[in-house]
Amino acid sequence: MTPAMRLCSVTATLGCVGLALAQAPGQATLPSGEIYTCVDANGRKLTSDRPIAACRDREQKILNPSGTVRARVSPTLTASEQAQADARARADLVERARQEEDRRQERALLVRYPDPVSHEKERLEALDAINRSKKLAQTRSNELLAQRGKLAEEMAFYAKDPSKAPAPLQHQYKEVQQSLAAQGRLLAEYDAQSVRVNARFDAELKRLTPLWERLNTSAR
Repeated sequence: MTPAMRLCSVTATLGCVGLALAQAPGQATLPSGEIYTCVDANGRKLTSDRPIAACRDREQKILNPSGTVRARVSPTLTASEQAQADARARADLVERARQEEDRRQERALLVRYPDPVSHEKERLEALDAINRSKKLAQTRSNELLAQRGKLAEEMAFYAKDPSKAPAPLQHQYKEVQQSLAAQGRLLAEYDAQSVRVNARFDAELKRLTPLWERLNTSAR
């Protein structure tokens, strides 16, 4: 029996047991403040004065000299596992940022449209502005159609060979045709704008409806 073990038999304290283990043959010396312990994949309980390689894939505990847990060490990730963890963390950050942006947009929508009436009013105003512009474009198209009709009557004299028509007449007819095409594209764009405006307000209405309902409920 070593002197340390004889001392333990007298005092029977946990600190003495630790001292005896430290001096026993084949045991590593464990500093009083750095004792790692874990259960490996085979169910063996291991103890060391440094992180235990056999438990890299599982949690390790750092014990006080009294045997209480001072800290816990998370499993060490492989390069692939770390990359996956980093990717998940980035995805979480992106998702949290998206949710915060959604909340910001909802607050801004409620400030701009505190009730369904204000929302529908702005929709109608936006559509009305498009329709007024469309009417002007349609009026211009009608004027060009009338002008083209007159020019077509003059061009009819040269139906067999339009190239023999006077150059100013040919040029005028070509310009009217080009202007009509441009007005046609403009009218189509106004129609597309109306579709986009309605789609925008429909999407907003879908988001705003539950928000208005919550506001009404909380106000009661």
